[in-house]
Amino acid sequence: MSKKYVDIETLKYILYDIHKLENVLSKERFKDHDLESLNLFIDAVKDFSDRELHPYFKEMDENPAYHKDGTVIVHKQVQKVMYQSGEMGIIAACFDYKDGGLQIPFSVLQAAVYIMDAANNHLPGYPSLTQGAAELIVEFGKQELKDLFVPKMLTGVWGGTMCLTEPQAGSSLSDIVTKATPTKNEYYKISGQKIFISGGDHQFAENIVHLVLARINGAPKGTKGISLFVVPKNRPKANGTLEYNDVTTVADFQKMGQRGYCTTHLGFGDNNDCRGWLLGEEHKGLAQMFLMMNGARIAVGRGAAAIAMAAYRTSLQYANERPQGRKLSTDGKKNPTEKQSLIIEHPDVRRMLLLQKAIVEGALSLVLLASKYQDILTTTTSKEEKEKYHLLLEMIIPIVKTYPSEAGAVSVDNGLQVLGGYGFCTDFTLQQYYRDIRISALYEGTTGIQSQDLLGRKVTLQNGKGLELLSAEIVKTIIAASNDNDLKTYAKTLGNQLELSQKILGHLIPFAMKGNYERYLSDANLFMEFMSIVVVGWLWLEMAVDAKKKLAKSNRKYSETFYESKIHTMKFYFKYEVPKTNALAESLMSDEVLTIKKDKEFII
Repeated sequence: MSKKYVDIETLKYILYDIHKLENVLSKERFKDHDLESLNLFIDAVKDFSDRELHPYFKEMDENPAYHKDGTVIVHKQVQKVMYQSGEMGIIAACFDYKDGGLQIPFSVLQAAVYIMDAANNHLPGYPSLTQGAAELIVEFGKQELKDLFVPKMLTGVWGGTMCLTEPQAGSSLSDIVTKATPTKNEYYKISGQKIFISGGDHQFAENIVHLVLARINGAPKGTKGISLFVVPKNRPKANGTLEYNDVTTVADFQKMGQRGYCTTHLGFGDNNDCRGWLLGEEHKGLAQMFLMMNGARIAVGRGAAAIAMAAYRTSLQYANERPQGRKLSTDGKKNPTEKQSLIIEHPDVRRMLLLQKAIVEGALSLVLLASKYQDILTTTTSKEEKEKYHLLLEMIIPIVKTYPSEAGAVSVDNGLQVLGGYGFCTDFTLQQYYRDIRISALYEGTTGIQSQDLLGRKVTLQNGKGLELLSAEIVKTIIAASNDNDLKTYAKTLGNQLELSQKILGHLIPFAMKGNYERYLSDANLFMEFMSIVVVGWLWLEMAVDAKKKLAKSNRKYSETFYESKIHTMKFYFKYEVPKTNALAESLMSDEVLTIKKDKEFII
């Protein structure tokens, strides 16, 4: 395994220089922190990941979680990482001081957990889901619920999950049937089944606090009848001890990847003694859950970007060490008497490595951009600024979740290809990264769901104001790049693609206006891919603009090669990736409809 699983220089460059962390730190909420202290926090997480996460990456794949005697058996590092994530303040990082938190910026936490994801993507989900569940209890729970559950969750003693999916419903949450029956007491009786619950149970958990979507008896059908409940595996008693709460671990799903991160099937109320406490208002459960969902979708994108980073670093190291073949001479011949070349000298290998670099660093910038928007949104006191960053965040969330997941899988695929036959063998970890990243396009809303959300809801939000604001941000970078002779060609290209997006919408939106929403959304995945390429192209152009400015200075933070590599990778992205938008646009604006089922349908 490569020990260079993450590029810390690039991570800090994007966080500090590109997304300007110091601007976030100027907010009143973060007055107790500065760049130096937060840099120490990130470095501490890197040291922790080196010691306690990365060495167990391959081992956790080879010894996956499994169900036995009513619980799930996981690797021993799960316990250590949970407890130490509590001790180091990783779980509590973004919470208010009054709730036991550190009030660290969300973007800094995402940068830190990105390192953990890159080190061993089987482990960070346990503390991260606990953090998300605790966040919802703090936001919507009564004080007694906060006091009862949150302190032990933030210290990593208790875990947390979110329980949405059911066997018969899948991603269609309007079809969930888990019941919540009122009692004479303050709690409800919960009964039903939930599947695909990440971190749902393990032998080291003293308790796991499940946040469960369920219907109160007599609730309206559809999503408007869903409420949210706190349902612990073991319920706390007045004397501080715990008693079983009739939550059964039915099974653990055996997966192709992320095999050390357990995924459970849970049963609630098999003996009619499962108690749940209402969180927030009745029938508002889905809206409340989405407070956690946006963070969860950023986390999925972050995790996918980190897996792709680790795979890239592994294939890069291999390419720098593996001699094979010889470079072609100018006459197209090879000299067999010459020493073998390292494969990094071959143009096709360099193309695959550059593609990985372009996707990996572009995805990282995308994740940290969303994290910055979240920080501004939660700290600004300006009504106008709050609306602006709410809309910007709404616009990019589906892309943040999807691009690292889909393009990241392509990146890992190319990393595996760099290793040739060895990439297919278990001696090397590329095949594991390839299996691990595949779940990302399914987690927290599949690519199809995210694509329909982008085109169906976000593009039309407030009559297109979110898209207008996003376009304005992109135009700022286009203007800055247009003032540089070396970058103005790329600025023009990006501007053309932004105009092309308007032509596409001009073709599609009339279908929605006529009430033909199925036609409007039938190629939403293609629109997602188009917008993802444009947005990441913007972020690469932004990096190139900054790198050019830094190269003109004598007192640079990073080496000349570092900045030149950013400019070179931007050029690669615009040559090899951006042109794909033209083919996507042609398909999106085609009048031929091939995927909508008609009355007389052939069998696919």
